[in-house]
Amino acid sequence: MNRRQFSKLAVLAASAARRPLVAEEVAAPLYREKYRPQFHFTPKKGWTNDPNGLVFYQGEYHLFFQHNPFDVKWGNMTWGHAVSPDMVHWTQIENALEPDKMGTMFSGSAVIDWNNTAGLQTGAEKTIILIYTAAGGTNPESNGQPFTQCIAYSNDRGRTWTKYSGNPVVPNIKGDNRDPKVIWHAPTRQWIMALFLDGNTYGFLSSPDLKKWTLLHEINVPKVAECPDFFEMAVDNEPGVSKFVWTGANGNYLIGSFDGKRFSPEVMTQPLSYGANYYAVQTFSDLPNQRRVQMAWMSGGNYPGMPFNQQMSCPYEFRLHKTGYGSYRLFALPIKEIEKLRGTPHSWQNLELKPGAENPLSRLTGDLWDINVEIEPNGAKEVGFKVRGRTIAYTAKEKSADNTLRSAELGVLLPPKDGKIKLRILVDRTTVETFGNDGEVVIPTCFLPQENSQTLEVFAIGGTAKITSLDIYPMRSAWLPAQR
Repeated sequence: MNRRQFSKLAVLAASAARRPLVAEEVAAPLYREKYRPQFHFTPKKGWTNDPNGLVFYQGEYHLFFQHNPFDVKWGNMTWGHAVSPDMVHWTQIENALEPDKMGTMFSGSAVIDWNNTAGLQTGAEKTIILIYTAAGGTNPESNGQPFTQCIAYSNDRGRTWTKYSGNPVVPNIKGDNRDPKVIWHAPTRQWIMALFLDGNTYGFLSSPDLKKWTLLHEINVPKVAECPDFFEMAVDNEPGVSKFVWTGANGNYLIGSFDGKRFSPEVMTQPLSYGANYYAVQTFSDLPNQRRVQMAWMSGGNYPGMPFNQQMSCPYEFRLHKTGYGSYRLFALPIKEIEKLRGTPHSWQNLELKPGAENPLSRLTGDLWDINVEIEPNGAKEVGFKVRGRTIAYTAKEKSADNTLRSAELGVLLPPKDGKIKLRILVDRTTVETFGNDGEVVIPTCFLPQENSQTLEVFAIGGTAKITSLDIYPMRSAWLPAQR
């Protein structure tokens, strides 16, 4: 859901709605409900959208999220909060930020103030600081107020939060400016904020202390819509080289250089995701070993009769490659930690697939899968899987450069490499996330499975294909016993 679609009156109406959850929505045991994702984050109840404030501190991952605790519809924007030891097993704790007289709590980011630049640290623990948008005019208490940027802080590992008395730290610049993403730029010893301003315009701001901010410059990026992110990454196959990456809400990205004053794109906007349900992307701050991991709101999913609404994607780990054309490209795969949930695999090698042949997966049933496959299409016009009624297929064309990978109706060009393609398919109760050729393309999608269908099928059409290797792992639920 694009927040720009809401008029002020619609936002106010949604914010005021606090319908209690009806009995049939909460009848099933918590986290065991029919359409509850089992290894994707969802709140216990209520609405969720953008991931916010993704940060790591002292062995703990923090996920904040746009949340309506009172209804399964958008409104009353609050920062929910969950913590995890591994980005897989999440425990929801107390909400971090509640609406106030400055507005409801729209999206933002989090940092660890390692050097106490803001002067807010009071004990041995480093201060975790949230940078968020106070969305003026979106609740009755903030009528007539603009959208501004504020901070809140915690000195007890994120268990309690205090809003800074000097808020807002960034007064309104223009329009409904929002969604601040902040990083520390070590070479110039300052904080840098990427901020959505208005229309296709985004700003870069700097601060020595997270309290006083200066606008550095603006950029214009079409077709990305709000929720900017900004981070530095090493180039895997170019030792000693790093680049800065800027992303918009839909995951489209720029790659370039940054000198502390100006971001200069060298690679213009590229898509990462080719799915219909991947939005408001954000990467974790302060991860060990310079990892870069992104999560997104899988927007637009359907969860009939559930006490919750909407979910997060699986966390994706990024790699940055220099291509043979001299450009740069992001690759994304599920984090390694998700493999903790794998059961004993069902494996095949050098399996021939002929049209109309018996389905070799006919004995497998379930609703949670991690599928890894390498395919030689050979003479087949199409080869793929049917997962609980949904088709994931690779179509071979006359020119291999025109070959396509699709998940249901969504498709993307994916040429083979040495005559082969690699697929990774994560299947949860209401999602299928498909990764092609080691994360060169990603198709994250939500779906409602065919009623009572838990079947798997692999097929070929128009000729014989070869499965050089196939590993299908049944997956376990990630929810901790204490939460069930």
